[in-house]
Amino acid sequence: MATIGFIGLGNMGFPMSRNLLRGGHRVVGYDIAAPARERFAAAGGEVRLGVAEVVREADVVCTSLPGPVEVEEVYLGPGGVAETGRAGQLAIELSTIGPTLGRRVASTLAEKSVGFVGAPVSGGVEGAEVATLTIMAGGSAESFARAEPLFGLLGKNIFHVGEDPGAGYIVKLLNNFFIGFYTEAVAEALALADLLGFDKEKLFQILNVSYGRSGIYQRNYELFIAKERYEPGFALGLLLKDLALARSMAEELGARLPIFERLLEVYRQSVEADFGTRDMAAQYLYVKSLQGGA
Repeated sequence: MATIGFIGLGNMGFPMSRNLLRGGHRVVGYDIAAPARERFAAAGGEVRLGVAEVVREADVVCTSLPGPVEVEEVYLGPGGVAETGRAGQLAIELSTIGPTLGRRVASTLAEKSVGFVGAPVSGGVEGAEVATLTIMAGGSAESFARAEPLFGLLGKNIFHVGEDPGAGYIVKLLNNFFIGFYTEAVAEALALADLLGFDKEKLFQILNVSYGRSGIYQRNYELFIAKERYEPGFALGLLLKDLALARSMAEELGARLPIFERLLEVYRQSVEADFGTRDMAAQYLYVKSLQGGA
């Protein structure tokens, strides 16, 4: 089996790295946070104390990081993948970033003959735990073929979007574009149902078999709102980060998205009101808080 390097062992990275371990691979990993490293070690992973140490040992380097700042540092910064990597390695980037950065990373790695697949995922922590993620991969056919057996250990729906290393990020940002609208719609509709005195469980039973149904409605209601628990599977702050990336992608094209601009402002206000560390389903709580004494 290959030696897999895994950088970023947080809410998403840890269950993915553990699934690679369960698939029989040797996995060496690093995370900036000591508790994440300790959890990874307890699952059977081999902890290293820096990015360069992981890259030097690995045949394949996987990264699952909070956002573009961290991706740029890990790949293009001092001691990063581009500086430390060697010809013949493969990098699989599983974070959510913009396509422009993905292409720049791929181009830089290609100068050292390191393959690259930009492969953001969808399905949240719950999907990462049970290896049912949707994986949206962009990169050469050769690099994708090398990555595909590992993707089979991480997800259920695996797509080679195209040879463009930024293609997967385009799909992921458009996916989260929808999620942003759906989450706000669920929040506002259920807050209105509360004001009307209508039972939310009965409403869900009806709408979940009507045109008002959606995967986000089912997720946000069943896993969080109905249980009145909002520990993050996908935090509101991260959703706002991804929506901001989608806005940047749109700005590069000169796109005009008037409703989306307003939606972004609503999420910014929610994060400023201290809902950012809760699951995105907590947008319902934010909208309820706006109702005042109604």
